[in-house]
Amino acid sequence: MDLARTEVTHTAARRRGSAARLGLMAVPVAFFAVFFAYPVTAIVARGLKAGGTWHLGRIGDVLAQSDVRQVLWFTTWQALVSTVLTLLIALPGAYVFARFDFPGKQVLRAVITVPFVLPTVVVGTAFMALVGRGGLLDELWGLRLDTTVWAILLAHVFFNYAVVVRTVGGLWAQLDPRQEEAARMLGASRFAAWRTVTLPALAPAVAAAALMVFMFTFTSFGVVQILGGPTFSTLEVEIYRQTSEIFDLSTAAVLTMIQFVAVGVILALHAWTVRRRETALRLVDASLTARRPRGAGQWALLGGVVATVTVLLLLPLAVLVQRSFGTAGLGHYRELTHDDGGVFLVAPIEAVGNSLRYAVAATAIAVVIGALAAFALTRRDAGRLVRGFDALLMLPLGVSAVTVGFGFLIALDEPPLDLRASWILVPLAQALVGVPFVVRTMLPVLRAVDVRLREAAAVLGASPWRAWREVDLPLVRRALLIAAGFAFAVSLGEFGATVFIARPENPTLPVAVARLLGRPGELNYGQAMALSTILMIVCAVALLVLERLRTDRTGEF
Repeated sequence: MDLARTEVTHTAARRRGSAARLGLMAVPVAFFAVFFAYPVTAIVARGLKAGGTWHLGRIGDVLAQSDVRQVLWFTTWQALVSTVLTLLIALPGAYVFARFDFPGKQVLRAVITVPFVLPTVVVGTAFMALVGRGGLLDELWGLRLDTTVWAILLAHVFFNYAVVVRTVGGLWAQLDPRQEEAARMLGASRFAAWRTVTLPALAPAVAAAALMVFMFTFTSFGVVQILGGPTFSTLEVEIYRQTSEIFDLSTAAVLTMIQFVAVGVILALHAWTVRRRETALRLVDASLTARRPRGAGQWALLGGVVATVTVLLLLPLAVLVQRSFGTAGLGHYRELTHDDGGVFLVAPIEAVGNSLRYAVAATAIAVVIGALAAFALTRRDAGRLVRGFDALLMLPLGVSAVTVGFGFLIALDEPPLDLRASWILVPLAQALVGVPFVVRTMLPVLRAVDVRLREAAAVLGASPWRAWREVDLPLVRRALLIAAGFAFAVSLGEFGATVFIARPENPTLPVAVARLLGRPGELNYGQAMALSTILMIVCAVALLVLERLRTDRTGEF
């Protein structure tokens, strides 16, 4: 009798927990419906609907344009090439970080992650200082790459190197090396053992990393905007041009729909590979698999990875800092404190304070929404509704930020949501990008919490809120801090949406950098480099704090 009563009590607790999770989903769903789905739908409808009639034939008209087909082709092939190059260059690094233990490993891990959290505007500016007119390569050898696609491809590798190293390396470090050693003992060569044992186990992680890199490069905006000039244009850049320069909303709407469908397919494939990685492998403690390099070959591999990181990741950032000083010393930094009365209504240095205030507000919003969403997704055996909700949370990473930003201006312009003159508009747009990082950081830790602890708290009479506060929160506090740090860094560098909605008297750092780069003159160029350096330092400091908090159980991107 007591056993049956206990079972009934546990069943009731599980039902209350499921009901609580569904209730928690309501807040993120409402947030995304109002501040993501509504603006995107509004801008697409504005482009395809006129006089109360839908003009769907416009889709075929736009796709028939040769320049649009050229943009689609360039967007696709540069994303494919960028993905392949990133995998080829970063996979050796993934192996080194997974299997080798060496002095300075934690610092080097933080260094390779800095580019990923840098705003794309800073990445474009850094490569402009390296390969552009008057850049380091131009000064040394008269070599310029800013008018070629190679500058874009290298910048994409720079930006996504850490995605491959952390995604693939995180799994590689947890694969039991004894399985490969057993194949070697049975007569397989080193390469054959790796190809037949390790590579199939790594395939889901490699596929997931490749899909993430492809999505980031397929939707590339800031890098292509700065390095591509008038010659190269991705879908995202073309949406911006059609919206802000040509004012052709119908073409922009069609391109947005194309990008939305493409990103949806990519996210579906990514979700499938992630589920396969989670369920198909037997893993071991990552701390038990790393060891000191042995032999000349392994030390050479380590040296090659360090050299790659130095040349590909550190050199552009070092050139960026050097160009910020130029021949004027601190002159470019001092000029940031002056109001030039031109494109800026305030001194450019005020963009630092604006960015920090916006990022703090966006982080608070992203942490609240993301934490509620992550808790709602804790059950692995969730149904299609919850899995669809998980996919919804990832959409802002791939849907055009330009469309979201312009959609804010179109949709949120009348009561009760007339927010065009409100400062909160910028943090809301930035929080949309931060929420997926919060969810992806907290979800693995929440799923690792023993569900029986929550059920025991519920049996003892604790409400779902008290159970979360007393059971989950102490266990996920560190992951919550890391999630907040990622949301802060991402919000700090958001550009695509902010460029539309940031008011002229309150520019953010990425917007200020883009404005300075768009003006001729050495002084404007130097100030852009100085602001980019400031933004890079703020992001790097935030990342170093995260690296001190990070644990192997916290998950990766």
